[in-house]
Amino acid sequence: MAEYDLLIIGGGPGGYNAAERAAAGGMKVALFEERALGGVCLNEGCIPTKTLLNSAKIYESALHSSAFGVTVEKASLDHSVVVDRKDKVVKTLVSGVGAKMRGAGVKVVPATARILGKEPDGFAIEACGEKYTAAKLLICTGSEATVPPIPGLREAVESSLAVTNREILDIRQVPESLVVIGGGVIGLEMASYFSAAGASVTVIEMLDKIAGPTDREISEILKSNLEKKGIKFALGAAVTSVGGKAGDGYVEYKAKDKTERVPCSLVLVSTGRRARSVGIGLETLGVLTNRGAVVTDECGRTSVPGVWAAGDVNGKSMLAHTAYREGEAAVNSMLGIKDSVDYRAIPSVIYTKPEVACVGETVESAAKVGIKASEHKISLRYSGRYVAENEGGDGIAKIVVDDEHKTILGVHMIGTYASEIIYGAAAMVQRHDRVSDVRRLVFPHPTVCEVLREEMFAIN
Repeated sequence: MAEYDLLIIGGGPGGYNAAERAAAGGMKVALFEERALGGVCLNEGCIPTKTLLNSAKIYESALHSSAFGVTVEKASLDHSVVVDRKDKVVKTLVSGVGAKMRGAGVKVVPATARILGKEPDGFAIEACGEKYTAAKLLICTGSEATVPPIPGLREAVESSLAVTNREILDIRQVPESLVVIGGGVIGLEMASYFSAAGASVTVIEMLDKIAGPTDREISEILKSNLEKKGIKFALGAAVTSVGGKAGDGYVEYKAKDKTERVPCSLVLVSTGRRARSVGIGLETLGVLTNRGAVVTDECGRTSVPGVWAAGDVNGKSMLAHTAYREGEAAVNSMLGIKDSVDYRAIPSVIYTKPEVACVGETVESAAKVGIKASEHKISLRYSGRYVAENEGGDGIAKIVVDDEHKTILGVHMIGTYASEIIYGAAAMVQRHDRVSDVRRLVFPHPTVCEVLREEMFAIN
């Protein structure tokens, strides 16, 4: 039996980052991962999708380069080469995570782990026939794609007519036509890539807008940009059935009391994710869950003393960077260091072209928590760099301000570099910066981010 200070189940962002932090804090750590280090983010999500999207952006830039005085003849996108590069990038980064674990002195166990319960020596886990114990346990088992009970969909998945975010990253041939069920982040990003790669793409979304909780005006600008690239949208539409076979299928949906059928070669199911908490032995400890998600406080503590959870498994904010921060807060809690996660200041990004990024409240969400706020909008065309680098760009930034205290409650953007700018806005939200505080900051020029400072002077 191997004894440790901390056992971590799950080697995704929350797990491996927490392992490194815990080891640095003097703890003896064992990390269990049944598939590959890096979890969904590194192997099936954040990194591979961004690799594909970067290739699409380069290709689209080549197609429209003449507007910038550059001639590119016979530009093409070779999807098979893109997938090969994606695999290379993932392999490199997974190896990097492994090297970090070795350097930190973390014991990595490449096996499925199951909780046996609480014993006199601590929490017990079994993996590959060996028993491990520790005084502390951190659950970082992540999430998995949901497959809704749509007639024919389960059969479509089994026949490979339909795929989830995991399988679509490995297909070697661009489908002639792709139907994406779900207009959230994953669905939009994959729609963007495969549209650029040559597929005819239709996105079917149950809500009356795309991009989930994204600001409605920004959502409309994004939709308009994607439509110009040939992507079709069916909004306020409920999928009623999926049928056919791989390469020759269809999706039926109902919208405004009218049923439509869209023929397709492939279906991407992108209707959300659910916490992976079943089958790991949580019931042996009596850890409280809510609809499968492990219930935690702002420090990651569960209902059972000595057990913490971080990342998608708690269902709070299914984003890799949230998992990083939650894992750190959990480890600090274990080490007696005061810490907690500020969920008000978690940024989110959609890596389409144009990019969408946001953090904090909208006017509507602020009102729901009793805060009177106002919205202040500025075109990104106030940025010299934006105009220099974009032909006919329609990007905007919105700043949400508390009317009473003039504090920054939220920032919402669509346009170039939004993903790289939003961390600064998140810092403003987390620090409770006032408009006057941001006016005194020096922003580099020429940059796109300086429109945020520009707008501060228009706020009374």
